[in-house]
Amino acid sequence: MTGHVAQAEITVAATPERVWRALTDPAQIKDWMVGTEVETDWRVGSPITWSGELDGKAYQDKGKILVHDEPRRLSMTHYSPLMGLPDEPDSYHTVTYDIAPEAAGTRVTLTQDGNDTPEQAEQFSANWQSMLEALRSAVEGQ
Repeated sequence: MTGHVAQAEITVAATPERVWRALTDPAQIKDWMVGTEVETDWRVGSPITWSGELDGKAYQDKGKILVHDEPRRLSMTHYSPLMGLPDEPDSYHTVTYDIAPEAAGTRVTLTQDGNDTPEQAEQFSANWQSMLEALRSAVEGQ
């Protein structure tokens, strides 16, 4: 991991397999990731895109699948033009979901590297925590 690392964690009252489906099924992702459309085949090395609208602005983020270890770990690079940075390797983050069973269900830990400052990492941590809370609500509500 490079730069400052953002982190978020949550426990979901469901099996790791159920959480994995919510993280990888495009229809379910759309439910908890504010309407985002995801396109990928989830194979290591394959491209991934996230498309949607945020605050009235259309976006299309992109990356590459790095790890697909069902149902334990999912990792990908991520680039967003909305960050205002050029599309070059130093502008990409690595986002990793670690999934582990525990007594109360499944622990999901998300890390995102490549943040320029501790403050930026803190802001992304808060954003990802909200996203994981939406994931939990979506999974537990079904």
